[in-house]
Amino acid sequence: MNRATLISGIFRKKTFLCVGLDTELGKIPQHLLRHEDPILEFNRRIIDATRDLCVAYKPNLAFYERLGPAGWQTLQKTVDYIGHEHFIIADAKRGDIGNTSRMYAEAFFQKMNFDAVTVAPYMGEDSVTPFLGFEGKWVILLALTSNKGSNDFQRDWLEDSREAVWEKVMRVAQGWGSPANLMFVVGATHPDAFIRVREIAPDSFLLVPGVGAQGGDLAAICKNGLTRDCGLLINASRSIIYASGGEDFAEKAREEAKKMQEAMEELLHKKIK
Repeated sequence: MNRATLISGIFRKKTFLCVGLDTELGKIPQHLLRHEDPILEFNRRIIDATRDLCVAYKPNLAFYERLGPAGWQTLQKTVDYIGHEHFIIADAKRGDIGNTSRMYAEAFFQKMNFDAVTVAPYMGEDSVTPFLGFEGKWVILLALTSNKGSNDFQRDWLEDSREAVWEKVMRVAQGWGSPANLMFVVGATHPDAFIRVREIAPDSFLLVPGVGAQGGDLAAICKNGLTRDCGLLINASRSIIYASGGEDFAEKAREEAKKMQEAMEELLHKKIK
């Protein structure tokens, strides 16, 4: 999916919500366990309940990889079920030497038909650029993540360049790709950072985890992160997919997604009016 199509979908549907499919067998409603593939059944019902309220889905691969070969089959069936109308992110956090990264890219983009993959920048340019050579596909580079451990390295101050590590990652990486194929992960738990984020990368899309279960504030993020092209994909996982543990889980997931969509519609209106 190219940038123009993504932006068009955001404004047509009045939402920039990404639903994270972090589906864990021990957390899904018990009545689904009678199905041959309970996780796939859960995902299908969540997708059906939220299709019109979001523009993206983000399966976290760890929740599928832990199941071995069967988990990979469930992941592929989930991607197939989502279809081509949504931006689909492989939350894989890959990144290795060039030829290995190329293999990862071919797997996710050519074999499994994801639109984007999350990539770790630690090994540098030659570990990232192999992902950038596929038309209509995206790298989502980890910059300032939402977890507590982001303070261990990402916010360290670099005396030579007078910037934090995460700032250097964003600044340097823009020479590897463009706003047409490179996004950045910036966590909602760092709302103070979005002013600086937009100074460094004014036109880039940002994937923003941490709204919902991690306590990030949507309005605070949009105040400094939203652009006229929107420029944001706000991910919510647990707060939506586990809104209920009962037979009404899909209905409750829709209610939570609807709340976010309505808030996003209002924020978009304020930005472009």
